[in-house]
Amino acid sequence: MNIYVGNLSYGVVEEDLKEIFEEYGNVDSVKIITDKFSGKSKGFGFVEMAGSDDAKKAIEELNGGTLDNRKVIVNEARPRTNNNRF
Repeated sequence: MNIYVGNLSYGVVEEDLKEIFEEYGNVDSVKIITDKFSGKSKGFGFVEMAGSDDAKKAIEELNGGTLDNRKVIVNEARPRTNNNRF
């Protein structure tokens, strides 16, 4: 299951998220989204977990929690929509 993690402090790194989510089960991948020009974090990322039960438990327990003095948003990632602007 792909999990969205938002409102991240810019100091949070992928290893931090991996450690937190591994408490709930196996983590397949972690990706913090960065600006393509500056390389700085955009304040959100994604965690992929193999077990859907583990992922649901992580979402339930981590959503609204605090990481680096910021209240994080954790939920199941939604498919990307086409946001083309003409």
